[in-house]
Amino acid sequence: MISVLVVEDEEITAEANRIFVERVPGFEVAGVARSGAEALRFLRRRPVDLILLDLYLPDMHGLDVCRAVRAGGLMCDVIAVTSARDLAMVRSAVSLGVSQYLLKPFTFATLAEKLSRYARFKEEAGLAVGQGDVDRVLGTLRGPSELPKGMARDTLDTVAAQLRAHPEGVGAQAVANAIGVSRVTARRYLEYLVEVGVAARVPQYGGVGRPELLYRIPMES
Repeated sequence: MISVLVVEDEEITAEANRIFVERVPGFEVAGVARSGAEALRFLRRRPVDLILLDLYLPDMHGLDVCRAVRAGGLMCDVIAVTSARDLAMVRSAVSLGVSQYLLKPFTFATLAEKLSRYARFKEEAGLAVGQGDVDRVLGTLRGPSELPKGMARDTLDTVAAQLRAHPEGVGAQAVANAIGVSRVTARRYLEYLVEVGVAARVPQYGGVGRPELLYRIPMES
């Protein structure tokens, strides 16, 4: 069984997460902590395989919990749970060893898919013969692309680059012209970036009729 520590300060959410985890075959909840300090005390007594870690805790940030865990020499894995869509925070989480990132609100199916993928990752054993073996194991954990059917990672990266090049905002037609795809295709990628929190829609007023819809990287607060 894969042991899990649920770290969540909201009582109802913590209980829901505990129930969700225990519904997935092969997983058991070793404990529930309502704060960062409580989580660290628990881990000193009983290490676990995986922490389901809310990043916004009443006494410390979840990333500080990760730092303390690593400083203590604990090798448990972490799935970060948060409503934040700050990409800088995502990068910080990855640098601290967070293996997966789960955005609130999420369904049981979403969590179960993450946990099942983690279980397959844990089952992988032995030495890597080559780069393909390494890529395969990492792909098991994070998914081959995690993109909707029919979308390509290279095209998504190109669309995102257009957003970065136009901090004031850019329309779907302009993106389409710049990268050589149809307006429909460009808008599909832009809407996906909005859905995952990377981009924001910005109505552009000033002309006659409906305002033009622009997309841009959200301004940092």
